[in-house]
Amino acid sequence: MPKTTGARYIAEFLKASDVSHLFFVPSILLDTMAAMEDLDIRRVMVHGEKAAAYMADAFARVTGRPGVCCAQQIGASNLAAGLRDAYMACTPLIALTGGYSPATRNRNPYQGVEDFHQFDGVTKFNAYVDTPQRLPDMLRQAYREATSGTPRPVHLRLGGHHGQMVEGEADLEHVSVEKRFQRAPAFRPKAPDEDVADALRAIEKAERPIIVAGGGVVYSGAQTEVVKLAETLNVPVATSMNAKGTIPDTHSLAVGIVGTYSRACANRAVHEADLVFFIGSQTGGQVTANWTKPPRGTPVIELNINPADMGRNYPNVASLCGDAKVVLSQMIAAARPGKNSNAEWVKRVQGFVAEWRAEADRQRRSDAVPMRPERVCAELTAGLPKDAILVSDTGHSGMWTGAMIELNEPTQRYLRCAGSLGWAFPAALGAKCAAPDRPVVCFTGDGGFYYHIAELETAARHGINAVIVVNNNSALNQEIPLYDSVYGGQQRGKSSEMWKFTDRNFAQIAESFGCAGLRAETPAQFKDALAKALAMQRPVVIDTVTDMRAFARRAWQPEGASSGH
Repeated sequence: MPKTTGARYIAEFLKASDVSHLFFVPSILLDTMAAMEDLDIRRVMVHGEKAAAYMADAFARVTGRPGVCCAQQIGASNLAAGLRDAYMACTPLIALTGGYSPATRNRNPYQGVEDFHQFDGVTKFNAYVDTPQRLPDMLRQAYREATSGTPRPVHLRLGGHHGQMVEGEADLEHVSVEKRFQRAPAFRPKAPDEDVADALRAIEKAERPIIVAGGGVVYSGAQTEVVKLAETLNVPVATSMNAKGTIPDTHSLAVGIVGTYSRACANRAVHEADLVFFIGSQTGGQVTANWTKPPRGTPVIELNINPADMGRNYPNVASLCGDAKVVLSQMIAAARPGKNSNAEWVKRVQGFVAEWRAEADRQRRSDAVPMRPERVCAELTAGLPKDAILVSDTGHSGMWTGAMIELNEPTQRYLRCAGSLGWAFPAALGAKCAAPDRPVVCFTGDGGFYYHIAELETAARHGINAVIVVNNNSALNQEIPLYDSVYGGQQRGKSSEMWKFTDRNFAQIAESFGCAGLRAETPAQFKDALAKALAMQRPVVIDTVTDMRAFARRAWQPEGASSGH
């Protein structure tokens, strides 16, 4: 076997794995970074390890290939925190960090703490690599773990605080990658024919069936098959946040996002259904409004690539283990159109949708100043290009974009934060790195934007031309009703210090970082600013001034039920 350094091996392995961008905070893998100079891998140095993880997360969601992020040992804890979102969103990601070497373990080295197990809860595979000789098999295993079954992050800890173990020479095999594992899903299994028949019989028997499409639909590329099956069987379709855009919002069978960040019409439809078909979903707390949509006892079918997730939260009347695109194709081929028309049920669900639209349009068409965020979302619906990627933060940002922005083009894409406020801005930069020729628009609040505002410099330095819409209400205004409640209905004294910010013009801040900045205080100004920003081919921040007292509606619950936070 040829003699080479582990550092060079890593660089060549990543290149052979079609890695085009690596997101990191130095100093980590110094010799590997130098070796990338001639390999056309873009080294994106950022200002925080969490931001590096968020960029790699969105990069992977857009491409389907594992994103790669790195940090030295002292930054490993920050990187682990950043992997939390990727883990919850089921994103394939490779994290490389420095750490104790065998020679320094238990000797109190500089910047050393035992941080290895911090990665246990946020990765699918967490392993030491203590010698260069283990790099070939461990790198291949990392990719296998990240992309097979349910995709998720993996972590390799390399000996030495900046991974200097890899600088040593060793007899290493020629770089060999397994192409199957360079993209998720690595395998596309079929479901047994008898399971497909059982599922179709259950759907045909139901009087009020509904489909809930989850994030697995997007990773599988099964959006077309979901719509085709729904049309074949005349079944309404709700989606999770991760699957927004699976069915056009204007489709007659579309009911919107269900769960805690949702449309009331979707929650009402799933609540009334007598059969719910979850596709590529983990049936977690958000998509089910804390396991109340559907109510306990509702018959459920699940299609999932991971058998351990089926029946976890709802007993199944039928279970389909396999890849969403493949299994849905099996179902379409075996389905009997017209066996159960569901006409009255579909008409009732369409009534829910019409009622929701009539109510939502009061705010979506509002000319109020300060602006309503719902009106901003309406302008985004109208102004998003046909191939745009929309990246949303969590909290109110997720509630407004998920419910109020419509995606009606199959080439539009929605990426949402799985829970960590501040994710969206760095994620938008990662998405733009993954798709440099597509418009990328981020929607975040001022509270979320503050988390990683320093990455404006990264965007300017690398020419990452995303458009960042900052919903600027000078507050973490989602917290206002909570404090109203704990103060007995009327806040007093210094209560606002727990949720209010000073007024800032983010357009001016963006300009100071070398980006473009625009400010919008009216709907007409925002419409013009969005069109201008999309045409500028620069990183742009649109400071969008909205009403501090505009609150997203809580999830619909049947009368008498608690809606929660």
